[in-house]
Amino acid sequence: MKKLSILLLVLFVSCSSTSLVENWKNPDIVLFDAQKVLIVGMTQNENARERFETKLQKEFDKRNVEAMRSLDVFDVSFTDSKKTEKELDDVEQSLLDKDFDAILFTKVTGSENRESFLRTLAKLDNYKGRFNDDYLRNQDIYYDDDYYEKFDVYHAETTLYCICEGKDRSMIWRGSIDVTDPKNIEKTVDDYIKLIVLAMEEQDLIFRKDK
Repeated sequence: MKKLSILLLVLFVSCSSTSLVENWKNPDIVLFDAQKVLIVGMTQNENARERFETKLQKEFDKRNVEAMRSLDVFDVSFTDSKKTEKELDDVEQSLLDKDFDAILFTKVTGSENRESFLRTLAKLDNYKGRFNDDYLRNQDIYYDDDYYEKFDVYHAETTLYCICEGKDRSMIWRGSIDVTDPKNIEKTVDDYIKLIVLAMEEQDLIFRKDK
């Protein structure tokens, strides 16, 4: 049954505008459930961010898991200026105070070619840090107008972080995804979310396959 599920995942991505390049899961985690998840989409494209966070929130709603968009949780000014490590620690603590226990963090990155992107992935193999570290390293996505160039393939990463009280606040899962020539934002977002859901179902992370 497991092999069949993996085959279906491969067949899905082969006919989609998105494809899964890397699928890493913390080897110490077998199952992971969350009661309240913050959805963060990091991109300069506000239309894409709103569409992505809203549609992904609906996937959580279908499964009776509470989830909120970063657009509704963060102040309007949050992404207008760079944040320090101390400020992000305060944000994380405020999320704990509001009973959040997980963050699903997606960021869109670019690469001149696939080879250079794969070299970047190799470096990521050693990164198993926290949400704060990830945000700090990539927040230029919001501000640098030259961050994106015209690429035939865009690269994105979705990472699940645990921020559970009394537990290590660390990475649970990371999926690295290629997005091919995303001219249609709505279709691209739909394909991306379907792929995230399928990948997380396969890993028994929050989402569960229908019986």
